[in-house]
Amino acid sequence: MPAEPYLFRLGERLSRGLAGLEPERRERHRRFFVSRQNRDGGFRGRDDSSDLYYTAFGVRGLALLQGLDTAVCQRLADYLARQTEMHVSVIDLVSWLYCAIMVQLHGQLDVLAQAPADWPDRLAQLLESFRTPDGGYAKTHEGAAGSTYHTFLVALCYELIGRQAPGPGLLHRFLLERQRDDGGFVEIAPMQRSGTNPTAAAVAVLNMVGAITPELRGDIEGFLGDVWSGEGGFQANTRVPFPDSLSTFTGLLTALDLGLSGLAQPSACRAFIDSLEFPDGGFRGALWDTLADVEYSFYALGVLALLPETGTPYRGEVSA
Repeated sequence: MPAEPYLFRLGERLSRGLAGLEPERRERHRRFFVSRQNRDGGFRGRDDSSDLYYTAFGVRGLALLQGLDTAVCQRLADYLARQTEMHVSVIDLVSWLYCAIMVQLHGQLDVLAQAPADWPDRLAQLLESFRTPDGGYAKTHEGAAGSTYHTFLVALCYELIGRQAPGPGLLHRFLLERQRDDGGFVEIAPMQRSGTNPTAAAVAVLNMVGAITPELRGDIEGFLGDVWSGEGGFQANTRVPFPDSLSTFTGLLTALDLGLSGLAQPSACRAFIDSLEFPDGGFRGALWDTLADVEYSFYALGVLALLPETGTPYRGEVSA
């Protein structure tokens, strides 16, 4: 099991990757994220209401930009303390726990101070209540079959409490059953066409349980090659005719983690992400999009943070 959780290792990696971002550009995007924090302390998505899912992306974006200050953390802690329904879905659970830990790390505010001493055990029991007979985890308690993405989220949640998801062999089998002939992975069992994001989620969990093989690596290389777009990013799947920032981030991250960085064209990728940027801060999700939100802005900044690993400089810099 890794010394620190995946989400923290990834956050530190991305923060280092953005170290060379121009100060004015960094500040512009920091202000954008701060502007999306509501008066109740949560962050909004594309409407005005606070939401745990978008709050987690607001926190991740500000942490990436080293902008998670005391004022933001205090309002966030107040919001988290009022959330009592996060037990109903895996997404809300992992979002709440991640934010609570980040508030403690960056704002020295312990949202869990009043929790019972055995709260990690209780949380582990709650997580297992989302487990399905196929060995994966569902989005809610009503789910009858496992989801690749939510299985990934549960694995992340276990890491945040210093544990590993039970039954790594079951997870391995579940994920391999979600692999398709195109080399990638699907989100749910009935699907036949693989997606970039479930493939990235599957690879992350398989890495956690030490199940990446040369054969699997080759399969993923073939799939990612099929979803790379000449427009400079990764598509969600082979039927979607355009790239987006989410798929570009997860595709590029997966390629780099598997040593497949030659799949993407870094300069084209950088140009694509630059084209999604708004002058006053934030990024849209794809060229057809008209609005910026904290989720897609995090993913776009994440791509910019990964590009230095390919040897590509930031916009405005000149290679020697």
